[in-house]
Amino acid sequence: MNPVDALHTFTRVAELASFTQAAAQLGLPKASVSLAVQQLEAQLGTRLLLRTTRRVQLTPDGQVFYERCKDVLADLDELQGLFRQQPAQLSGRLRVDMPVGTARQLVLPSLPGFLRAHPGVHLELSCTDRRVDLVREGFDCVLRVGPLEDSGLIARPLGQLSQSNCASPAYLATAGTPRRLDDLSQHQLVHYQPQLGGRQTGWEWVDESGQTHTLAMPGSLSVNSTEAYQGACLAGLGLIQAPTAGLRGLLEQGLLVEVLPEFRAPPLPVSLLYPHRRQLARRVQVFMDWLAEVLRPYLDEAPAGSEPSQPSDTARKASRSSSSMVP
Repeated sequence: MNPVDALHTFTRVAELASFTQAAAQLGLPKASVSLAVQQLEAQLGTRLLLRTTRRVQLTPDGQVFYERCKDVLADLDELQGLFRQQPAQLSGRLRVDMPVGTARQLVLPSLPGFLRAHPGVHLELSCTDRRVDLVREGFDCVLRVGPLEDSGLIARPLGQLSQSNCASPAYLATAGTPRRLDDLSQHQLVHYQPQLGGRQTGWEWVDESGQTHTLAMPGSLSVNSTEAYQGACLAGLGLIQAPTAGLRGLLEQGLLVEVLPEFRAPPLPVSLLYPHRRQLARRVQVFMDWLAEVLRPYLDEAPAGSEPSQPSDTARKASRSSSSMVP
């Protein structure tokens, strides 16, 4: 194994704390990964990793070497692309995660153009409503909808998605159309919970001063999938509050009807996250810029600035249950 590949291998083992997982992600036999690390340790004359039957962890020397490895690999990636003028010359694997609905409705329709422009890039697109571990699962970047948790990742804000309150015509024909907040006590809310069994947040709305309020509402159904959330509303099982971008087509076709537009839930921030500013490979940067342009027409606000930043104090609060309600 050449020295650069050995450094890549070591960093994956360090980040995943597992030879087995690193081998799977790198597409290498576990024995080759173990041998590469052993050879590095022999060349450096120090132990980099402590191995037990249950865990793998960095030694103090290993931690110092790991931090330097990240910088060296980032510099090598930048150096290799220094004289590339044509974006079509981008190459390599690109591993990205985003919410299911966002991918299906907003991103995938435009993706053929990106892949035609960059035939050397192999995109691995994960679509899930759960919050993946960007580092441990080997993602280059992830798209998050909702408040950010304290993750230590670099956050690039893209804007916000407004939300709408909707119901199906069949549901309204049976239950009536709510005209005031007081009417909601006679209606059913489809509850969205990323983890079933958690606290139900109820109906959310923002007043004229910008304060968010919550009203408890009855509901006979809770779901943990955004696709099921929208499907339950179409089936007439209750009201939902979800990003307008994902509901627009259904509203235009008359399959859903907006209700109580003056009592909408707060908009959801949209952010791109990646693990380390100097690790941002050119293919990742190009994809992130492309994704920002694809989503721009659906966002209510442009980002405050183009420079990425660490999550703010507000963003570091754990996200509410509505944070994963994506189109």
